[in-house]
Amino acid sequence: MCGFPQKRKQQLLSHRTAVARTAVMASEFEPLLPRGGHRPATGGWKSALFIIWVEVAERFAYYGISGNLISYLTGPLGQSTAAAAAGVNAWSGAASMLPLLGAAVADSWLGRYRTIVVSSVLYIAGLGMLALSSMFPSPEGQQCNVSAHGRGASPPSSLQTAFFYLSLYLVAIAQSGHKPCVQAFGADQFDATDPTESLSRGSFFNWWYLGICGSATVTIALMSYVQDNVSWAIGFGVPCITMMLALVVFLLGTKTYRFYDSGDSNGASVLSRVTEALSAARKRSPESGSLVEHGERKENDAMVEEVRSIARLFPIWATCLLYGVVFAQPPTLFTKQAATLDRRVGSSGFQIPPAALQCFSGTSMIICVVLYDRVLVPVARRVSGVALGITMLQRIGTGMALAVAALVIAALVEMRRLSTAMDAGVVDQPDAVVPMSLWWIMPQYVLIGAADVFTMVGMQEFFYDQMPSAFKSLGLALYLSVLGVGSFMSSFLIWVIDGLTKKGGGTSWLADNLNRGHLDYFYLLIAALTALELLAFLYFSASYAYKRKTANVH
Repeated sequence: MCGFPQKRKQQLLSHRTAVARTAVMASEFEPLLPRGGHRPATGGWKSALFIIWVEVAERFAYYGISGNLISYLTGPLGQSTAAAAAGVNAWSGAASMLPLLGAAVADSWLGRYRTIVVSSVLYIAGLGMLALSSMFPSPEGQQCNVSAHGRGASPPSSLQTAFFYLSLYLVAIAQSGHKPCVQAFGADQFDATDPTESLSRGSFFNWWYLGICGSATVTIALMSYVQDNVSWAIGFGVPCITMMLALVVFLLGTKTYRFYDSGDSNGASVLSRVTEALSAARKRSPESGSLVEHGERKENDAMVEEVRSIARLFPIWATCLLYGVVFAQPPTLFTKQAATLDRRVGSSGFQIPPAALQCFSGTSMIICVVLYDRVLVPVARRVSGVALGITMLQRIGTGMALAVAALVIAALVEMRRLSTAMDAGVVDQPDAVVPMSLWWIMPQYVLIGAADVFTMVGMQEFFYDQMPSAFKSLGLALYLSVLGVGSFMSSFLIWVIDGLTKKGGGTSWLADNLNRGHLDYFYLLIAALTALELLAFLYFSASYAYKRKTANVH
């Protein structure tokens, strides 16, 4: 007992040293961290607009690749429809899952600012290599001709294919750091504990998604035409130049940004932080409680609460996964479905590229974001008394219901397309245009766009808002992982359905000749699974308790 005062002095000295070390690390956590400045001098909409424009440019680059990727795989690379759809889903899955790693690196080591810069450089390198890969000559020493149904007339060289996939996955690695950090860094410009800035942050997520939708719409319309009718090298090269401009814009706004320290994380890795929290949970046992000092107990309780708050997100995350399967359909099977329709518009007979029909979704998103932010939220706020109009989980669930409706309509349209193909006698002519207007397919794109405004934006805000302050980037990576796992699930479903329906000499639902396939059955299957998932989501969201908000700003 006589040694207790000395032990207590050592603990207090150790605590003060740790606090001082944390303060030093916080000041070094990001470059150009404001020191002793006032919060109003940085952050807010001025800084957020820089970051939104960076994301607009990055999405231009990303959708310039992904929006028409299936056409490149089934065209110059000569893959089958099922293989190409599975390949696009696998790449999209990797691009959406890797942000979990990138966010952990950002939250634990580099910080969001530096992670964005490093990722942008990798992004530019990957896009440049992708443009270069499309310029490789075919084995015969000339570019492959592409048949009417999009298949390459001569196979690409193994070098071209290997270099293409190396470049493509370098883009996925670059997005792993860029995607979660840019959005988290943008949301950081608003203080969640300030009533005015908290409402602005809710609007930020809406206008953020509006910027993404506008960028995606313009990109898909412009770049799909360039890629299909001018050159794949130019179609991949323009996104590279756009990404260079994005990096320049981001650096120009540096002095306006508001930087946060790592909150209750002192720079340790995410995994070690979780380990500490689990260890703290053991220390809270009755046997050891009397031996733990008050200060240590308080710190341990905070770490345990962090792990609990993350664990509570898991049921919500798990019951959102099938939405990722729905999200994977427009750039893959919707595009192949659209390629069979009569896409001529106007008296000149201009033919819209099939990938460009995704612009219907983008336009729907833009309109819905404005209506949601300016009409629905104010009206719902007066009715419900909720500051955001409806809760984040209600928003996500509404989008899931719209997604189910979109898939049912897609199945009905496909049934009509198959019937029209049979009546026109073009069932066994895969290169023939089905005499059915492109406007038939518009409703499914429009509903998917509306669903994204509810579910995608809702998930972004929910996983950012409900994560502990030290792991905000990881929260947005968790949202992206929904799309990643969903893409892998879509790829797996395609592989299973293609294999089962071809068994015994049958025709695949996803046959290269879609007139002999059954995309309608595939859409109805996904709709049924998504409806079941929605029921599970409603069950878990009914008992979810939102966390309180705190801030740690410099």
